[in-house]
Amino acid sequence: MNVLVINCGSSSLKYQLINMNDESVLAKGLAERIGIEGSVVKHQAEGKEKVVIEEPMKSHKEAINIVLKSLVDPVYGAVKSLEEIDAVGHRVVHGGEKFAGSVKITDEVVNAMKECTDLAPLHNPPNIIGIEACKELLPNVPMVGTFDTAYHQTMPEVSYIYPLPYELYKELGIRRYGFHGTSHRYVAERAAALTGKDLKDLKIITCHLGNGASVTAIKGGKSVDTSMGLTPLEGLVMGTRCGDIDPAITTFLMNKKNMSAADLDNLMNKKSGVLGISGVSSDFRDIEEEAEKGNKRAQLALDKFDYTVKKYIGSYAAAMGGVDVVVFTAGLGENSKDNRKEICSGLEFLGITIDDEKNNTRGKEALISKDNGSVKVFVIPTNEELMIARDTQLLSK
Repeated sequence: MNVLVINCGSSSLKYQLINMNDESVLAKGLAERIGIEGSVVKHQAEGKEKVVIEEPMKSHKEAINIVLKSLVDPVYGAVKSLEEIDAVGHRVVHGGEKFAGSVKITDEVVNAMKECTDLAPLHNPPNIIGIEACKELLPNVPMVGTFDTAYHQTMPEVSYIYPLPYELYKELGIRRYGFHGTSHRYVAERAAALTGKDLKDLKIITCHLGNGASVTAIKGGKSVDTSMGLTPLEGLVMGTRCGDIDPAITTFLMNKKNMSAADLDNLMNKKSGVLGISGVSSDFRDIEEEAEKGNKRAQLALDKFDYTVKKYIGSYAAAMGGVDVVVFTAGLGENSKDNRKEICSGLEFLGITIDDEKNNTRGKEALISKDNGSVKVFVIPTNEELMIARDTQLLSK
């Protein structure tokens, strides 16, 4: 059985075509900078050279069209026709309280996803576009949705409840949901395997750091707290999202700048974060390049990001009564040694220490903590696609 996994992020699209007989990857790729100048698809089929397709991608639908063409390309493709794709698994960010696990996609499920769009305005729309594009191009292929929110359903009430009138939770479902659950689950399981210990015996803090970013506290194999909230806007400073701010800023801006709710939503989701601070880009690579040239606002954006991650690690260590393992994953977490070092700097009192030589790594599993450190620090490339593929195979039978 071949499962195509589509993982639409806010400005990227990862994909893998997986042979579930042995979980081998027949092809994989990444469409980057969707809706941003310089968009590109990096595609590689098993046993073939990687190809880079530089082509404008104004939307996620255009990106999926390029991906499907790449998979069946006679030179660098992985299959002869789209008929060799037996099922498609989709990452979906927000399922609210409607979905506590993966489900087979039906029209009713898509409609329920759309009802959650207000809670994930940057993500659910491209997720749904990906589903509808695949349904159009692969009409007879079963599809499964895996939700970022599902993993965090183990959070205790004290973690997910907001200090608002309780009736708002009961009436409107206003609570912390958390996101990147598939990624946090995968790297936590891998970290346990790498330490040789049972996941149930570990206190793990996983840091999913990319254009969208979150930190999760995992105790006894279960998510007990996470930085994102009702929507993916809360928590860390991100590419274009502000993360934690004083909520009174919203009414202040309404009064001072005559901003509407839609204006504020756009400001906080699409014009803030490291983009807002730096004035350069939402892409950390662009910001790092400008910081190296002496751009102080670019450096401030990087410093602010690292500082907020550091604070969450410290707070989650306190919440769990300690920490055994810290994991860095996703684009920035896997590839930026400078960010990892800066985030861990000052956390030595928790037993978190970084070995500079070990930390000089990109995009592969590595233990980067010092040998005498009481906390093991790992870089573990996430594999949300494999987790989604397993659920897709199970539900497509």
